[in-house]
Amino acid sequence: MTHTTVRARARQVGKEIRLRQMQLVDVLARDPVTLRYHDTGVCVLFRFGVVVFFDVSPIDEVGFIDKLAPYIVEPTQSEQVESLTIRIMPGVDERIEDDGLLLSGWDTAHMQLVAEALARSELLDNYEINIAKTFDRIEPLANQMKSHGRIPRQARSLLIHIGEVLEIQHRMVGRAQVGDKPDVIWENPGLERLWLRLESDYDLGDRQIALDRKLELVNSTVSTLLEALQAQRTLRVEWYITILIVIEIFLTLYEMFIRGH
Repeated sequence: MTHTTVRARARQVGKEIRLRQMQLVDVLARDPVTLRYHDTGVCVLFRFGVVVFFDVSPIDEVGFIDKLAPYIVEPTQSEQVESLTIRIMPGVDERIEDDGLLLSGWDTAHMQLVAEALARSELLDNYEINIAKTFDRIEPLANQMKSHGRIPRQARSLLIHIGEVLEIQHRMVGRAQVGDKPDVIWENPGLERLWLRLESDYDLGDRQIALDRKLELVNSTVSTLLEALQAQRTLRVEWYITILIVIEIFLTLYEMFIRGH
């Protein structure tokens, strides 16, 4: 039985790819945008900043990303890559094995579906790394609040960092639509079974739920910090007012009893 091997790699290249501004050539399909690259390679572009390469060498990947640079918002230097080996064997039962994905056919719809799984997994990987860094910063702050009962000075800069991470929630729901079925399934219902396998193998649903819970905790932490900061600020203002009143009283007494004689 003859078979073909396809190698896929997903890379996060930035925060967003401005696809509408690009003049696309060699387009195989849209939603997601699928382009022919050189003779045998294919690139699938996602608006949320991920590119999936099929049979494109690492050197050519870099060249393609360089050409894409004017349309990338906030480029990233992450070396994180989601890779997959795909073997196409006509008539075989499609399944996921330890050494990769086994398919009975390979066309543009299959490419787009596999690209969706890899792109979402790559996106979640980067989100998980960013949120982990945020929790590393939150933990010592929480310990200091518990031990000393006051907010350390770095809390204010941490609020800015947490605000950036909270943007993840908007991107997951708005741009990446991690929890939704890919558009290609609506046009190719027969691929839904394959999608469910890919979704399960990459734990997309469970990872999204875990991220949502962490984001909720970050939201809660932010609210607590803001309330504590506001309470400190209010208390400080009250002390200033009290001191001013005391000073005014002393000045009044001075005018009445000292200068009056």
